[in-house]
Amino acid sequence: MNFELFGPSITDLEINTVMDAMKNGWYGEKKYWYVENFEKEFAKYHGRAYAIMTPNCTTAIHLLLLGLGIGPGDEVIVPECTWIASATHITHVGAKTVFADIDEKTWCMSAESLEKTITPKTKAVIVVDLYGNMPDMDAIREITKKHGIYLIEDSAGALGSVYKGQKAGSFGVGSVFSFHRTKTITTGEGGMLLLDDKKIFERCHFLRDHGRSKEVHYFNTEVAFKYMPTNLLASLGFAQFQRVEELVLAKRKLLLFYREIFSDIPDLYLNPEPPEGRNGAWCTSLIFGHSHNVTKESVMKALNEKGLEGRPFFYPLSCMPAYGGASPEKEAKNPIAYDLSKRGICLPAAFQTDAQNLLEYCNAIRSIIGFQERKVTF
Repeated sequence: MNFELFGPSITDLEINTVMDAMKNGWYGEKKYWYVENFEKEFAKYHGRAYAIMTPNCTTAIHLLLLGLGIGPGDEVIVPECTWIASATHITHVGAKTVFADIDEKTWCMSAESLEKTITPKTKAVIVVDLYGNMPDMDAIREITKKHGIYLIEDSAGALGSVYKGQKAGSFGVGSVFSFHRTKTITTGEGGMLLLDDKKIFERCHFLRDHGRSKEVHYFNTEVAFKYMPTNLLASLGFAQFQRVEELVLAKRKLLLFYREIFSDIPDLYLNPEPPEGRNGAWCTSLIFGHSHNVTKESVMKALNEKGLEGRPFFYPLSCMPAYGGASPEKEAKNPIAYDLSKRGICLPAAFQTDAQNLLEYCNAIRSIIGFQERKVTF
């Protein structure tokens, strides 16, 4: 069996839309038409006032940190378990990265740990909707409001997720999304920053394109950044976004499939549903309970021996050399993150993977932990 763990869904709609951008998207009113309309529709879908498309999600976070005036002397809190992109630009703006533990049920930032981690220097917290999961937003919003710190929502993998009737990406001062090749909708590489505050929007918009003057061509008032998107890639995102509910439902179908296949095995945990909402399930992940006596490394090695690829649950960022490496003190501070990470893997999430291949993959996992194969007729 040979298939990709991640990959997009591309139809004639996307191909024809990109071809239109190729033929007509270079001059006059059309030169940024797809960028601007993708931004407008994406902001409207999430109930936000403004959207700024960027080359990737990481640059969207950078713009927001800059727009909020975060820099040297400030601290920004992030959850231990996330991709490093959530935290990278905290270092780049000169602020200090502080890690909070995650919640055992949601795998997202723990509100309790957040409260303990806040200091007088804390300027912002970046919560991450991990794999489409949602944290306890009510508690986190209350904490950030009490302490007067910015709430930033990293929704890179949570398109279509809903918490208590409110879409992921609609929380906090600003939110960011990713359109990487692996995500629910893709532009190959790409990102989006969503905002409600006009001044912050104008500041981030200004910084996105070299700090150029609106009145005079090639006249720059600040040394800024080249974070402009392309109309060509935006055309792909615009087309994909017309199918957003279809694509989210396809991701959820994978989650429901995995739930059914593993339903008879105790002490296994898949992406949870948020309260009064839904999990967009960009990537379904699996946590093995302690009773199975396995680690993600042992499971991935066994999968590899069967000719299958395995992807690990995100490592705690503080254990990485980029942040000084692991230590007993770090693990003691955020024990849930270190524990869950050791026992988690990511399951295949590509749109083109068929049910029979998925069943074979799941049966390989079942055999690794000592359970019989499931027989399903498709």
